[in-house]
Amino acid sequence: MVSDKGKFSLWTASAFVVANMVGTGVFTSLGFQLLTTENFIAIIILWLVGGVIALSGSLVYGEIGAALPGSGGEYHYMNAIYGPYAGFLAGWISLIVGFAGPIALASIAFSSYFEPLLPQVNPKLVASAVLTVITLMHCFTLRTSGILQNVLTALKVVVIVVFIILGFTLPYEPQSFALSVAEFSPSMVFNSGFAVAIIWVYYAYSGWNASAYISGEIADARRNLPRSLLLSTLAVSVMYILLNVVFLRSTPVADMKGEVEIGLISAIRMMGPKAGAVMGGTIAVLLLSSISSMVFIGPRVSEAMGKDYRILRVLHGRTKKGVPLKSLAFQYGLALLMILTGTFELVTKYAGILLSLCALMTVFGIFILRKRRGRPKQGYRTVGYPVVPVVFMIPILFSVVYLIREDFIKTFVTGEQAAMWTTIMSAGTLLLGTAVYLLNKKLSHK
Repeated sequence: MVSDKGKFSLWTASAFVVANMVGTGVFTSLGFQLLTTENFIAIIILWLVGGVIALSGSLVYGEIGAALPGSGGEYHYMNAIYGPYAGFLAGWISLIVGFAGPIALASIAFSSYFEPLLPQVNPKLVASAVLTVITLMHCFTLRTSGILQNVLTALKVVVIVVFIILGFTLPYEPQSFALSVAEFSPSMVFNSGFAVAIIWVYYAYSGWNASAYISGEIADARRNLPRSLLLSTLAVSVMYILLNVVFLRSTPVADMKGEVEIGLISAIRMMGPKAGAVMGGTIAVLLLSSISSMVFIGPRVSEAMGKDYRILRVLHGRTKKGVPLKSLAFQYGLALLMILTGTFELVTKYAGILLSLCALMTVFGIFILRKRRGRPKQGYRTVGYPVVPVVFMIPILFSVVYLIREDFIKTFVTGEQAAMWTTIMSAGTLLLGTAVYLLNKKLSHK
């Protein structure tokens, strides 16, 4: 809820994190992971690694957030650590793809899950409609946004727990894991396929840093920001592992490979076509919580950038109720464009590379902060420093390199695609951001 001082409580801040994390990724990414590895043990290790990465990141962000209070997430942190150019690029990534991309993906996933219930309705129309309604609901007050987020997140957690319980108690014939156990070897973890699959897992875990974007609106942020990050990441990690055990236990790998609506496929397998379709529709409703969280948080970054940069001044400004209406409208337009033109896999990989690099640079910033300021004498300190930041950075860097490598191979070796679209889009976003930054510098100088 919202406190008397108009600030979000620990639980509401945690609700935004849980809502941001538990969404499209966990209900969609398994199908793409199975394209690179089918081994049950390797898949579960993959999700464990994802949880460790997210938890390591949240431990570091807790210290950075306590040391550098203020809303804006990576935009605010990188600006303070590396300078205005790095900060601008971090904000630019958030502005263009950091929230609009995941919002579009969650809306597309919602329409995919909803399709069996309303097959005659165009999925893009459904995705566009849900984006429009949720954006409008965040145009009122902070209190409205807080209540909406708490209700949707509570509903999400309850349904997921029920789904997990049903996955272990319903009388269906479970898949055997004996062969996966017998065939598993460490080489399945240290290969390019696993590295690429980490991108999908990291996408599912993305959002663990959500409360960092709104720390300026959290009551007692120095204390509650690290708590919200840690509590939420631990809870979501447990849910993710159990959910994937249920998916793999209930459904043959062949039925899930390359598919987007994994939750729906698993539900139909466990409960039959009719009940499964209803559960699929319920899962679709859960995605509303993720869309709502990202729709609320994203404009806080672009509004802060509008305040700091003349060329983006049109995005600055809030209503009397504290709502960044112009930034909301801008984000809505970008997300709608991605819904109407993008493909799920391409947008996910494109967002994955840029967001991974951004988080990587922010976590590395803890070393710079410690060198400048020394070990914090008061407040939150990163547990396990300096090992924990390295645990976060190595797999992220490993995965980004392999994703670019995969893009190269598919273009120039196997000829599966006409160009290195993921790499081109990522590099193009950074170059365009650089051009906008330099243009702003020139205009400001004049």
